[in-house]
Amino acid sequence: MSSSKLPRIEIIDALRGFALAGILICHMVEQYLGAAPPPGHSEAVSIGVSDQIIDGFIGIMMRGKFLALFSFLFGLSFFIQMDNGAKKGKAFGIRFLWRLLLLLAIGYVHSLFYRGDILTIYAMLGIFLIPFYKINNKWVLGIAALLFLGLGRYIVFFLTQGEHLFLDVNPMDMESAHVADYYNILKSGTIGDVFATNSWEGHLDKMNFQYGVFGRGYFTFGFFLIGLYVGRSGFFTRFRESKKFTKKVLIWSLVLFVVSLGITAGAFMSMGPEAGMDNWLAMIGLAGYDLNNVAMTFIYLALFVILYRKSKLEKWLATLAPYGRMALTNYVMQSILGTLLLYGWGLGFIGELSNTYTFIIAIALIVIQAWISKIWLQYFKYGPLEWLWRSLTFFKIFTIKKKTT
Repeated sequence: MSSSKLPRIEIIDALRGFALAGILICHMVEQYLGAAPPPGHSEAVSIGVSDQIIDGFIGIMMRGKFLALFSFLFGLSFFIQMDNGAKKGKAFGIRFLWRLLLLLAIGYVHSLFYRGDILTIYAMLGIFLIPFYKINNKWVLGIAALLFLGLGRYIVFFLTQGEHLFLDVNPMDMESAHVADYYNILKSGTIGDVFATNSWEGHLDKMNFQYGVFGRGYFTFGFFLIGLYVGRSGFFTRFRESKKFTKKVLIWSLVLFVVSLGITAGAFMSMGPEAGMDNWLAMIGLAGYDLNNVAMTFIYLALFVILYRKSKLEKWLATLAPYGRMALTNYVMQSILGTLLLYGWGLGFIGELSNTYTFIIAIALIVIQAWISKIWLQYFKYGPLEWLWRSLTFFKIFTIKKKTT
């Protein structure tokens, strides 16, 4: 029943740890807002040159890319679990569906602390991933390409002309009272106030962002499909020999990066400074931005694989593997610690710490979590939440502690 008897592929765990580290840096520097910042917030946290450099670096090089990489790995893990079940003669589809429902519950608890939670989105989108397990690769890649090109966004815009699907507010409008009210709750509210606003309204806000014209959910599902495809290809079982393929991915991703920059810049410059997001040029510009994130994600993926092949760098990058093996536990814990540091129910430093300080705190937390993960896995087989998720998935209490010799 257990897939733990099958060998783990260390580079996948290390890559997951790398993605998680990037997510933490983005969330911490964004001060765990999970929403648009109100007027004055950005200026308050970007008071020096180093703050502005960090903000620009994260905006261009990191934001959206590491969540995309995390999504790719989710699709890859889906294939590995389904394939392991098939090799044992046991269909894993129903079990995976139950696993998603458990993830939804874990994600909902996490979302009470931080409304930017991605676990609930993964749980909902993952349901649609199950039928793709047996669909031909051409369809998998074709649908992923259409999603990356903005098909979901175009359909929604055609049907709604930019009107929001869930809440009748724009969650990205920094000038709105809705944004100001939420920020005030984070700044001054109790933990009960934060839980109350995140418990329902937070999910509606997130649905607007994920499934409206911003289309992050369609983009995420596209990466699920790419992860499924790469899993089928067996790339990570022979990544050391696939040098030409990795090089081609890197080169074509660089080409796409340049082309997508041109599409994005051309579309938004053609709109003019006063235009809103309620026109087709804006939709094309957003699609260009998504393609830029696709390109950067594959650049990071290819570079990580290339560097991992080098023995000295492999030893260094492999230190991220325990961090990645405990990704669920570490992801939830970093959000709880981040909101404790920043929100009013905790230490209340939101809007008070500059980007430089939050960046340094993020790096320190990554180092601490990676170290704790390494120590933990010397004595235990799974992280705490990984063990809980696994045990509930199989209706069996797995032994968590390793045998001592």
